Amino acid sequence: MAAPCDLRFDCGRICLDLAATADRAPAGRLTGERPTAERLTGPDQLRAWLVGAGLVPRGTPLDGVDGSWVGRFRVLRELLRRVVHDELRGRATEADLALLNCAAASGQPPAASAVRTVDGALARALAGPPDCAGLLAAVARDAIGLLTDAVARQQLRQCEGESCTLVYLDTSRGRRRRWCSSEVCGNRERVARHRRRTTVRREQAGSAGQSVVTGAEKFSAEL
Repeated sequence: MAAPCDLRFDCGRICLDLAATADRAPAGRLTGERPTAERLTGPDQLRAWLVGAGLVPRGTPLDGVDGSWVGRFRVLRELLRRVVHDELRGRATEADLALLNCAAASGQPPAASAVRTVDGALARALAGPPDCAGLLAAVARDAIGLLTDAVARQQLRQCEGESCTLVYLDTSRGRRRRWCSSEVCGNRERVARHRRRTTVRREQAGSAGQSVVTGAEKFSAEL
């Protein structure tokens, strides 16, 4: 799904889509790795993500979103990345699980209502502007729901892209999805594979040409 600010919403869950707002490995406790691409660069980008992820209906007043919101969502994002990656490799730490549970209980997700639009259709709407803690809690609860669902956990995959660490739900037929995005990482892999084949063919052609020259020189010497 295309979105402004290079945001993406194709990981299969809200919590995974939040994790995808930065291209990097989970924050290393010892390595101190820094983001290679930050997509939540400010309040406007966070507003776009909240709407694109479906946390709030389009048209919801989000004037209260400011830099402090961005910081709090980035903190939750790093926690989610650690927990999800650790669970894929083995087990998340008890300390991180406690932080996730705390985030889920720290606010009340906004309640949506069904309202009639001018054309007679039903649409989702909030009674008022949401607060940051409630939206963070909604994302944290989505993560808890994902990690405690045995079926969903079996669908978790890490992208096979060479430098990509994004995690997504593989709901494809036969569970054959290899990349977080066929257009991004999949295309990079196809281009890299083509270059490798081209390089091999050139090397083989060079070796064959060298063999011909060597054989001709040997024949001339015998004459």
